[in-house]
Amino acid sequence: MSEARPPLPPFTAETSAQKARMAEDAWNSRDPARVALAYTTDSRWRNRAEFLQGDAIQAFLTRKWSRELDYRLIKEVWAFHGNRIAVRFAYEWRDDSGSWFRSYGNENWEFDEHGLMRLRIASINDLPIGEADRKYHWPLGRRPDDHPTLSELGL
Repeated sequence: MSEARPPLPPFTAETSAQKARMAEDAWNSRDPARVALAYTTDSRWRNRAEFLQGDAIQAFLTRKWSRELDYRLIKEVWAFHGNRIAVRFAYEWRDDSGSWFRSYGNENWEFDEHGLMRLRIASINDLPIGEADRKYHWPLGRRPDDHPTLSELGL
């Protein structure tokens, strides 16, 4: 079994926001091995139209960040109950030709008793944007605490 990943369910407004920020920070690291630590070994995902489980998740993340360059993400809790959290998110990235995108989506998360995610269902849409339309300009890595949230950005 993997090590526990607090905060643990049942979630509150405070702990669900903490869990979302921890996920955001991990994904902004763009380190597939670090991100994979938050999931059960048999975690199941639907990401867009792709269905993944277990070890395939880390390989998926490696592929993702080799395509989605200069990736920056913001997550925000939409709802929570018991061992489930729903988040909305937006991330900006560019492809290898220099075209920029903002990807919008929703995720439904279900956690085990150790705080590891055992189910992730993500729906995502990509919007081409001009470089001048970007809203995320912090250095690669963790979003600064004083950076606006999705709601504050009107996204």
